[in-house]
Amino acid sequence: MPVYHIRQSPVLQGEAQINVAKNAVLPILAASLLCSSPVTVRKVPKLKDIDSMAEVLKACGAQIQKEEDSLTIRAPALNNPIESAPFHKLRASVLVLGPLCARLHEADVPLPGGCAIGQRPVDIHLKGLKAMGVESHLENSRVISRGTPKSGYIYLDFPSVGATENLLMTAALTKGVTRIENAAKEPEIVDLADFLTLAGARIWGAGTGTIVIDGVEKLTGVEFTPIPDRIEAGTLACAAAVTDGSILLTGARSDHLRSLLHKLRETGMLILEDARGLHLRGRAKRAVDIHTLSYPGFPTDLQAPMMTVATQTKGQSIFMETIFENRYMHAVSLCRMGANIRTEGRMALIQGGAPLTGATVEATDLRAGAALMIAGLIAQGETYLVDKPGHISRGYDLLDQKLNAMGARISCETGRAPEARLTK
Repeated sequence: MPVYHIRQSPVLQGEAQINVAKNAVLPILAASLLCSSPVTVRKVPKLKDIDSMAEVLKACGAQIQKEEDSLTIRAPALNNPIESAPFHKLRASVLVLGPLCARLHEADVPLPGGCAIGQRPVDIHLKGLKAMGVESHLENSRVISRGTPKSGYIYLDFPSVGATENLLMTAALTKGVTRIENAAKEPEIVDLADFLTLAGARIWGAGTGTIVIDGVEKLTGVEFTPIPDRIEAGTLACAAAVTDGSILLTGARSDHLRSLLHKLRETGMLILEDARGLHLRGRAKRAVDIHTLSYPGFPTDLQAPMMTVATQTKGQSIFMETIFENRYMHAVSLCRMGANIRTEGRMALIQGGAPLTGATVEATDLRAGAALMIAGLIAQGETYLVDKPGHISRGYDLLDQKLNAMGARISCETGRAPEARLTK
């Protein structure tokens, strides 16, 4: 298992190139199943989740060709998957539901996996499909959907990113006009719509609460480069904020990070934007309140890294997690390192200013692992970050090496951390 050995690091200085977004690549890979000719996705990062999604596509009958940082997908004929293992590795595996319904008029797929940060049910996906005439039920830990999709009006009870993506893909090949109300507005939704439009779809309103799709008979293959990863950029920005850093995040898009940049400026950080990306300087000094919300609100995926920042600011910060009900597991490990955090349900109270001390801690999920890696940079002594399932490499392409290139001191080892210090 990976164990990150982190020593207290000096000020981070330098430049980091932001990768293409994992959360944009995954739905685009699923959408490639809609296309009648080959799709090539460029600049794909080396991540376990993307490897798992490739296995999911293969289980649905697609052929995958990998060449350097590109993936080419050919899906002339599809089938319902028999193998369950790839689906259990990531939440995004549910995104093949829409393409299978659109092309086969039936889908029989295993329930998805991913980080244990909340229930994340698929009911919103299935309710949306039902509004399109597709009936679904759960059987033996599988989702079974049948029916020829029909255009119509869909209202989402919650602006679910995954449900919006699944319904957008289904509607792209459904005759007539489909209207999705209370749709998710994330940049990754816009990127998926841009991909589908390039492939021949007719879509209006992506990035707003109302998306209108005029279905077409077929989509053709294209070459496409997804957007930069706003979560990777935000994570590195948080690392700069606790180390009094001076870094350039090349390729980062400030328009995708407004809520985070606003909060970091509240703490006292200096942030400049130009054509190259984002320049961040200084240390976070003042307490900040965080309320996670659907985009354009503060992203739940940056709540954990931002909590590490809050442990080092003066005064009390209040966090409210509204997206997932089990996303404060990193708080236990931060307290083990000396932080003063109290959680009550979806609220966390962080009394900042306490120095952190190295300890052996565990990455309980992807973003928690990143938050603890950042904490290790400022902790006195040595920190051992145990990542048994390899959460960090699921969503970050060599995060430790990017930090090291800016002055961090992190080594990734394989084996066991000191037993006496393991988190209980």
